[in-house]
Amino acid sequence: MTTEIMTFGCRMNAFESEVMRDHARAAGLEGAVIVNTCAVTGEAERQARQAIRKLKRERPDARIIVTGCAAQLHPETFAAMPEVERVLGNMDKLKAENFVPDLPARVAVADIMGPAEAPAHVVSGLAERSRAFVQIQQGCDHRCTFCVIPFARGPGRSVPLARIVAQTRELVANGYREVVLTGVDIASHGVDLAHGTDLGGRPDLGRAVRGLLDQVPELERLRLGSLDPAGIGDDLLALFRDEERLMPHVHLSLQAGDDMVLKRMARRHLRGDALRVAAALAAARPGIALGADIIAGFPGETDAMFENSLALIGDCGLSHLHVFPFSPRQGTPAARMPAVPGTVVRERAARLREAGRLALARRLRLQVGTVAAVLVEKPGFGHSEHYFPVRLPPGDGHPGAVVPLRIDAATDTGLTGRAAP
Repeated sequence: MTTEIMTFGCRMNAFESEVMRDHARAAGLEGAVIVNTCAVTGEAERQARQAIRKLKRERPDARIIVTGCAAQLHPETFAAMPEVERVLGNMDKLKAENFVPDLPARVAVADIMGPAEAPAHVVSGLAERSRAFVQIQQGCDHRCTFCVIPFARGPGRSVPLARIVAQTRELVANGYREVVLTGVDIASHGVDLAHGTDLGGRPDLGRAVRGLLDQVPELERLRLGSLDPAGIGDDLLALFRDEERLMPHVHLSLQAGDDMVLKRMARRHLRGDALRVAAALAAARPGIALGADIIAGFPGETDAMFENSLALIGDCGLSHLHVFPFSPRQGTPAARMPAVPGTVVRERAARLREAGRLALARRLRLQVGTVAAVLVEKPGFGHSEHYFPVRLPPGDGHPGAVVPLRIDAATDTGLTGRAAP
């Protein structure tokens, strides 16, 4: 029996799940299920607990190990669950010694605020994935009023470029055609506010991306994880303009489109900044696909404030939307602010999702007749360079291959293509 991993949440968790898979395999841990949790919302934690209970009902013999952000923040909650055998914090889950079978310590959760550098684990591949993830940064030094992730991930730490290059080379040598740079706040790569500057004194993601592309010319496709618009500078814009290997898709951490809401969130940008960044990206790479995270029903959000966020979808040309109904997180300043009624929050989230669905459908229709370079993820399915989902005829490329497809048709949710002549 092998160790299974159930991953919730972000791309960082997906990467770290593969690190744990390697550790469990090396330690000879068998018959276990590792649940890698998320804590971005209260609902994410509830879903993790629900999944643990369901797993134990369906598989009474399963040995369940819980880790991730929710376990880091609330280890006592998971340790109290009779279904759970072991609880590991976010640093502890990356240590091989914590996966030795039958450890006496049931809970291992270290102080997340102490580490002085980002871990740089190398994974030779990612199970059942056609694209690979490379961690370039860990933690966050910002204090958005709604967010607990800095307390689950610790202070910002950056991985030096040499380690990023080494891991990328190994992944490319193992056959990966596309790599995604991931982290909690990759736009801050290059600086460590908690421990002093770590890689030159200022955030400079553009310099790191350029160095990676220059030093690994055999890498075919590079994609970036979610970006804080305040961290997108001229160097990165120039790369989107000049470097075809940098995929034309950016997901922005916008959160809202109203200045008062953004100030209450303690974000580092205002509405005008989001509009300028979106326009600059579109000018640098015509046709670029833009996505965003948006929170519905933040405390104090009036109807007019919400309308500003809704309008941001069209004003910024967004086509990939992640909508989060506001969920108060205990201990954050936003949890003490006057709440928007739950029915209103849900209604606003539904309107944002519908607007996002329509925006994606419009953008997909524009792809008909074009030729897309599709990364095949499983038989008959993949994603284009703009991260549009594409269905292709069975047999047109094996998982991990990049194939040119002429786009024949579009639905509201995806594209259909055939081999380009």
